[in-house]
Amino acid sequence: MLCSLLEKWFPDEVKRSKVNGEIEEHVRKKQFEKAAVLVNANLDSDPDNFLLKTYRAEIYAGLEQYTAAIEDLETLCVKSSNWPERYFRKGKILHDMGHMDESLQLFLQCLALDEDFAPARTEVEKILCDLLSPVPESVKKGLRETTLSSSPHLRWKTSITDVHSAGGVNDMQSSSEEKSEVPNPSEDRERSVLNQAQSLRVQNQVENLSGEEGLKRVSSATQLSGQEKGGLLKRKLSASEQDKSVVKGRNKQKKQGETDTSSCCREVPKKSLDVTDFECSLCMRLFYEPVTTPCGHTFCKNCLERCLDHTPQCPLCKESLKEYLASRKYNVTRLLEELIQKYLPEEHSERKKIHLQETVELSDLTKNVPVFVCTMAYPTVPCPLHVFEPRYRLMIRRCMETGTRQFGMCISDAQKGFVDYGCMLQIRSVHFLPDGRSVVDTIGGKRFKVLERGMRDGYFTANIAYLEDVQDEEEFRKLQELHDQVYMQACTWFQNLKNRFRGQILQHFGPMPEREEDIQKYPFGDAVLVDAAVADIHKRQSVSSRSFMFFITCLLPEGVTVDQLEDEFCLHQATPDGPACCWWLLAVLPVDPKYQLSVLSMMSLKERLLKIQYILTYLQSIPSE
Repeated sequence: MLCSLLEKWFPDEVKRSKVNGEIEEHVRKKQFEKAAVLVNANLDSDPDNFLLKTYRAEIYAGLEQYTAAIEDLETLCVKSSNWPERYFRKGKILHDMGHMDESLQLFLQCLALDEDFAPARTEVEKILCDLLSPVPESVKKGLRETTLSSSPHLRWKTSITDVHSAGGVNDMQSSSEEKSEVPNPSEDRERSVLNQAQSLRVQNQVENLSGEEGLKRVSSATQLSGQEKGGLLKRKLSASEQDKSVVKGRNKQKKQGETDTSSCCREVPKKSLDVTDFECSLCMRLFYEPVTTPCGHTFCKNCLERCLDHTPQCPLCKESLKEYLASRKYNVTRLLEELIQKYLPEEHSERKKIHLQETVELSDLTKNVPVFVCTMAYPTVPCPLHVFEPRYRLMIRRCMETGTRQFGMCISDAQKGFVDYGCMLQIRSVHFLPDGRSVVDTIGGKRFKVLERGMRDGYFTANIAYLEDVQDEEEFRKLQELHDQVYMQACTWFQNLKNRFRGQILQHFGPMPEREEDIQKYPFGDAVLVDAAVADIHKRQSVSSRSFMFFITCLLPEGVTVDQLEDEFCLHQATPDGPACCWWLLAVLPVDPKYQLSVLSMMSLKERLLKIQYILTYLQSIPSE
């Protein structure tokens, strides 16, 4: 996608880039003659191309034509003195020619322009390691003889070798003479201080030669004792703090260079801009959250996910995307997204607006609610699901992306598609499998009645109304007694089951919920206070109706009428769906799903308890096999 845009917007630059790639490939394969032909052919049409001259210098070095290579690099260094790579390349050529001093200076100049230039740092480390490392005895004599005719770095090497050798001889002589004596700590300290002085003297020689701050970091701390290392490190830390301004200056110079580079970015010609270049080949709309597959094709994130729900292949080239699907790392192509935002701001705003409208529409929990047609679900009861169909993969993903994390569950119906009553499921967690399937952990929420059916992208939807139990006129005490009886009867039935059946129920539905001590509640909280208030009202009502009305008017909150008082003080059911144990029993009892559905749709707690009691009585009357 990006390559095609570049070819359309900047054809000349793309052509040069391809030529440079071919040259680099020939140089990497050490095919210097082929590379030279390409370079010279393109330099004829573009004689001021610095990069081509850099390649030609590298080619000359590969052909061992060092003089020609140096001439090209000298010209480049004069015309562009702030490009660190030119100094590095020239230093490499001088290093291959054996001019260690000049190459070291050029590597340091490269690091002065860019202190993070890793290849130059590596070359400096190699040269310093060669300078400061011990030399075998067999070559010491030869080094001394060639000192006068050699380059200065060999003379340093010889002086360092002599210093180390002298120290080593003295150590051997003292150890042989005093082999049986106890070592003197003061002599050890003196010897260590001498070694430190020798190291610092060598370091000063290198500093004077280079004149660069980079060599000040060279240290001979390995020759010091633990205590002296600490002192030296402190001194080095102090020196680094003093040189902080130098480092800041370098970073500032580097940042200024980056800013200059970024300011030279080309602008896309307006006549070359076309909205169709940024359209997704699946939805035929402007890219929204574009993602690029390993095979190089770009799609909207949602479009690609929907295609992968059906088959793990690229929609265009059919290349396998199994590993891409398993990783589930659909990273947005930021560069393409930024290009759209910059050059097509109006179209991008309109596309974003449409996406937000679709998201809001999917977030409504009363209209066009997604419906999973599968099994019975009940309030407060866990319902694990194995999702493998593409339409339900899409549905679960949308529930997670919109943030609702809810959908409806109904059983199927031959005529209508699904039944008139169901239960909302709340997603607690989703575990995606490598092939795109998922294991969804859900728990039952509110019950609902279907008002209108629909379909979206292959799965059912519905307009729904939530159900709540109506308040029974019968006294709540009798209802509480019925609840307790059913609960005890259910415990007896469950304990008499065979271990195998009981284990399967516990594994799938979990343990039976605890018995609720009070299935009713007062709207104002404390039942004792409410009873006392009601008793006081009845007492005042018996004395005088006028006094009673005045008392009630004073007690009522603002905006509440006297006619509403009785309803406000009435007992209410604790939850709109009743005790959790009823739904757990309905889920585990071996009855027909249609019978379970009829109990689910009931809006009377008393009737529901009587139905469950009837089933338990029937099951307990059957002799166990």
